[in-house]
Amino acid sequence: MPSAIIIRKATPNDCPRIMELVLELAIYERAPDEVTVTLDHFRESGFGPNPVWWAFVAEENGVINGFALYYIRYSTWKGQRMYLEDILVTEKARGHGLGKLLMDALIAEAQEKNFSGITWQVLEWNEPALNFYRKYKANFDAEWVNVSIQTPKLSR
Repeated sequence: MPSAIIIRKATPNDCPRIMELVLELAIYERAPDEVTVTLDHFRESGFGPNPVWWAFVAEENGVINGFALYYIRYSTWKGQRMYLEDILVTEKARGHGLGKLLMDALIAEAQEKNFSGITWQVLEWNEPALNFYRKYKANFDAEWVNVSIQTPKLSR
């Protein structure tokens, strides 16, 4: 029996499963201890009164086997851009076309919202992801260096 694949916008009820997939991604990226967000904070950040992220999920036979989560980034040179935070298809579901369907949904969303493009990061050793992005003729920029700082928790 062929699998039934549905790509749809995420709902609050999807958050526990998305968080499971986030942990799967963190394990794959060799950083499982770096996931510190709580489910409540995650859900509130996407579905509270001021959402800061949006996502698509890929359901296969009623099971969420992939997701793509993005937020809006502003470039003083280019205007609003979609920033793809994470895209993941669970290992057991790879090769079924879910990644392509998710990426196509992101591209359609970026076009619909008139974003100037889509940007994201990928680990330099993640050959499967690099090869996937090459199919979209993605530009790889070796000039920019990732920079971040941790902010201390604010006392309330």
